[in-house]
Amino acid sequence: MKLLIQALLSSLLVFTLLTPVYAERIKDLAGIEGVRENQLVGYGIVVGLNTTGDKTKFTGQSVRAMMAKLGVNLPAGVDPKAKNVAAVAISAKLAAFAKPGQTIDVTVSAIGDAKSLRGGTLLMSPLKGADGKIYAVAQGNLVVGGLSAAGQDGSSLTVNNPTVGRIANGATVERSVPTPFGDGNSIVFNLHNSDFTTASRVVKAINELLGKGTAVASDATSVRVSAPLNVGQRVAFASMLENIEIKPDDAPARIIINSRTGTVVINNKVRVQPVAVSHGSLMVTVQENPQISQPNPLANGQTAVQAQSNITVEEEQNRMFVFNPGVSLNEIVEAVNNVGASPSDLVAILEALKSAGALRAELIII
Repeated sequence: MKLLIQALLSSLLVFTLLTPVYAERIKDLAGIEGVRENQLVGYGIVVGLNTTGDKTKFTGQSVRAMMAKLGVNLPAGVDPKAKNVAAVAISAKLAAFAKPGQTIDVTVSAIGDAKSLRGGTLLMSPLKGADGKIYAVAQGNLVVGGLSAAGQDGSSLTVNNPTVGRIANGATVERSVPTPFGDGNSIVFNLHNSDFTTASRVVKAINELLGKGTAVASDATSVRVSAPLNVGQRVAFASMLENIEIKPDDAPARIIINSRTGTVVINNKVRVQPVAVSHGSLMVTVQENPQISQPNPLANGQTAVQAQSNITVEEEQNRMFVFNPGVSLNEIVEAVNNVGASPSDLVAILEALKSAGALRAELIII
């Protein structure tokens, strides 16, 4: 079997040398089914703050519970309102194949009305998964990128976000998550972006290297590959597969519009059918110039105000441009820039083209 693996690796090297430079690795296009991160969440308290903690009741309850576990019983009815303590939510991601004893990064966010977590220390807090089991324990000194300051006159200054901090390697893994990587007799690759053409090319590239029938596409996302039963050999086999390079198919023609920022992104597959577009704007300006009428002092009259309005209309010269059949992205951008269209005007033009049936692309507004 070792000779087989070596032969396959040699074949992979030859295959890689013959692959065009614009190809991408399967590793960058797909992930192995079952190999994924798991989210963890927990609750804890941060101590050591410089009077920037919160004043919520549940923070006092947390301090009382912690002190009780440490053998310190506070008098009944006493609410420990410590300004240097804050209640926080803790989040982390448990990587695939993480083993007990390894460490992961954690993010700590204030829950109450704490002003800043800068300089604080997170006390030992369990992190749980979606199943309610404890998978890691977090503790350590926070690194906060933000800061805040306030003056006696009420003025204040805040830089970034001082109520969110991070602890590098701040949690120790206590339980590993089982994965189906070693189960069955096959490995399934799931494409990050579903595409029938790309899935077909992945199957073709694997079968050309390992033999016909080794890989089969289940649908536009999944490609199933027959794999060794031995887990050690399967690791080397998966490494070989994910380094095979293919040329993925181009994405469908899409135009992405961010209505809040005016950002418009057009990919190179967008085409426009023959159509004429007229672009112009009409500006109406109303100016109020009130006139004051002052009577003669001996006429016993009253001062009066007479309204006087000046209305002007300015209309830019309408500009019309024509899209020829199947114009490219460069021609679309050049035509729009020539008429001086703003991002909002461009959005209106694209929506009108889509309504007219002349735009061969999916228009997505986010």
